[in-house]
Amino acid sequence: MLIETLGAARDMGRLNQILGVLIRHGFGDSVRRLGLTERLERAGHALKWDHATDLARLEPPVQLRLAIEELGPTFVKLGQILAGRADLFGPEYIAEFEKLHSHVPAVPLDSLRTQLREDLGGEPEDVFARFDPEPLAAASIAQVHRAQLKDGTEVVVKIRRPGITDTIEADLRLLGRIAAVAEAELPSLKPYRPQHLVRELARSLKRELDLASECRSAERIAANLAPLTWIVIPKVHWQHTTERVNVQDFVDGVAGNDLAGIDLNGFDRKLLAQRGSQAVLKMIVQDGFFHADPHPGNVFYLEGNRIAFIDFGMVGRLSQRRREELLNLLLGLIERSPQTVADVLLDWTGDEHGVNLALLETEIEVFVDQYHGTPLAQLNLGQMLADVTTILREHHLGLPSDMALLIKAFITLEGMGRRLDPEFHMTTEALPQLRQVVRARYQPKVVAARAWQTLRRTLAVAEQLPHDVSRLLRNARRGRVHVGIELAHLKRVGDQIDRAANRLTMALVIAALIIGSSIVMTVKGGPTLFGLPAFGFIGFASAFVGGLWLLRAIWRSSKGRDVGDDGA
Repeated sequence: MLIETLGAARDMGRLNQILGVLIRHGFGDSVRRLGLTERLERAGHALKWDHATDLARLEPPVQLRLAIEELGPTFVKLGQILAGRADLFGPEYIAEFEKLHSHVPAVPLDSLRTQLREDLGGEPEDVFARFDPEPLAAASIAQVHRAQLKDGTEVVVKIRRPGITDTIEADLRLLGRIAAVAEAELPSLKPYRPQHLVRELARSLKRELDLASECRSAERIAANLAPLTWIVIPKVHWQHTTERVNVQDFVDGVAGNDLAGIDLNGFDRKLLAQRGSQAVLKMIVQDGFFHADPHPGNVFYLEGNRIAFIDFGMVGRLSQRRREELLNLLLGLIERSPQTVADVLLDWTGDEHGVNLALLETEIEVFVDQYHGTPLAQLNLGQMLADVTTILREHHLGLPSDMALLIKAFITLEGMGRRLDPEFHMTTEALPQLRQVVRARYQPKVVAARAWQTLRRTLAVAEQLPHDVSRLLRNARRGRVHVGIELAHLKRVGDQIDRAANRLTMALVIAALIIGSSIVMTVKGGPTLFGLPAFGFIGFASAFVGGLWLLRAIWRSSKGRDVGDDGA
């Protein structure tokens, strides 16, 4: 059960707070259906249902966003991840998730000094030639201050908020348990894969909490993009970088969303759009390691039409197999090959929810075929990817998390390119790179290497096969072959039977107390209480208290069933 498995009392207090926020923002019915109300009350925590409909006139997507903002950094990060899951949520929810920002009041420098002394080895004013006490920016996980190294280099110092790790870990524990209950109790949530989303959130937050990991990602991308001399990645100063603090070069340029500043400085918009797309396509298609959040706030334009990327807390990774599948998908969209697109998407999504595969394949073919004869320069690749995810969502199919992140990056990139240059077309930029990678994949040396790897894996499986079959037969002869069957609601039924047995046992004990006390009342002599035989009086009192408990338990159980029936 949820409450019994909570690690500490503070987790129950935080759960009470989370559910209170959800109730206040109009999600009380979901809380009841999850069975969390009764469990919290058993643990001594009462939820306040007053004013639960204050926000009822707001649309559900707005209510959900407001609840997420109130719940703090862990949930804001979850919302930002959900903003990239157009395969799971409709456009009205995605639009609200995209409004989520983790900007919060800055932590005073005095509150950071102890941590900074430990990480920097001294006071920031002594370590740096100059350290600005007022932060440049503040977010829920970290805040950034400008500084200057002893050699005169302008840098930014990113500092993790004290105590944020404990808060996030507590929230992740609760989210994991709530997600497990939600999948078991609310079948309608299964297509959203709550437990998988929580695991994805945990991985993302773990990377963001380690500020040194962000720097390693930055250096890896800098090395990959080294051939593109117009791309700038801030240099990391490792002598001052730890898990809680990192120091990187300060980027002084025009922000990606400052179109007026771009024109004022005489930048070439078309060239910037082209160079930005080439860099991101190289990260995705060739390197398999990419900046997963290339929105305008993380991009700066520098003198000479150079482009700087910052903030590598969120990065995406693609295995070689995923890259090959992505190549096939993009080429299928660009070259209008519906069968290719359908094959890749069906490989990604599988058939977990009994979807009508024939209907899905037909819809994908119709979608791709509508672009037949459309000039390449008129294809909107970002919109095509968004439309594909809409088709998947309508069939209750979800993309793998790495591909959802990638598609979000693609859509964001094309949007930025079109803001810079209305005539920008991702397809014209992507096609040469895609074809170049495909040609490289089929070079004789590469094909021979893949064939050799396949042969080695096949031989390894063949070598192990006799041993595996022998072990299986040996276990079968000994009766040690087990078949695992998982019934999602079996535990709930068991809990109900257990509660019924407890009540029956209590009823028998009460009946025995009444009968025994009645007999004791007829016995002369012995101690008395209020003029009655003491043991008989105590027995009747115990039976009375037990009876009240039993009646209360039965009444609460009946009330819970009524609520469940109403919500069905």
